[in-house]
Amino acid sequence: MKEFIQYTVSTTPQNNELISGMLWQFDFAGITEVDNLLNIFVDPENIISENEIALVLEAAKNEGFITEYFIHTSIVEDKNWNEEYEKNVKVIEVSERLVIKPSFKEYNPKENQIVITIDPKMSFGTGEHETTKLILTILEKYISPGDFVLDVGSGTGILAIASVMLGAKKAIGIDNDEWCLLNGNENVKLNSLEEKVEIRLGEISQIEEKNFDLILANINKHILLEVTPHIKSKIKKTGKLILSGLLESDADEILSKYSLSQFEMIEKNQFGDWIAIVFKVSNSH
Repeated sequence: MKEFIQYTVSTTPQNNELISGMLWQFDFAGITEVDNLLNIFVDPENIISENEIALVLEAAKNEGFITEYFIHTSIVEDKNWNEEYEKNVKVIEVSERLVIKPSFKEYNPKENQIVITIDPKMSFGTGEHETTKLILTILEKYISPGDFVLDVGSGTGILAIASVMLGAKKAIGIDNDEWCLLNGNENVKLNSLEEKVEIRLGEISQIEEKNFDLILANINKHILLEVTPHIKSKIKKTGKLILSGLLESDADEILSKYSLSQFEMIEKNQFGDWIAIVFKVSNSH
């Protein structure tokens, strides 16, 4: 039987969604997530060295996304990688009300539960990341019926989809990655929300609408610092903003930047090393 190289990657803090996204530049046979570890499978004919993976992880470390990483290399026999991947994607009960499930898993919802069907591509992880849970639980609190929502860096489309399922009138998700456009649209269809959720390919600067009641962004600190003026120009004066994808150590820099753009923090939540911050547009300027 054919053998494959398996690289097992662990990071502190665990950030598999980000890391698998950064590693997607390589032509892997598959990526699975098991017990907070990333297992990367490489065809020996398509040589990708441990050193090449280490360079990407080193870049993530230099950017402050992780503080340390470990790579273990082994040889494994060929498997059905998609089957292995599907085996490890779990149903996630984010809160008493919100549940995320893949289309290939059964789940019997309890009364009043909202079940969101998300089939992530392997490059996006499983939706189990702390920041996804953080922003979803905060979204439950701050979404209002009839809201117009923008999800910046939409990935699987989960936040745009959740917004509408929690009562928003319409949501737009934007991402500059074509995989996200494809996967986001697949997930919108899985939840039969084509009329209410629109996924676009591009940057926030290309969004023409300027009347969002709620803007969500679960992306890294550097991008959040870059897009501050664009977020400010798209949000209503009565709007709310929820940011995540942030480490506790990022808080001061984000608060400083956003307060200069007339945003006032109204809540900060933490889960592990990760935080989410809720802002309103300040009326004091």
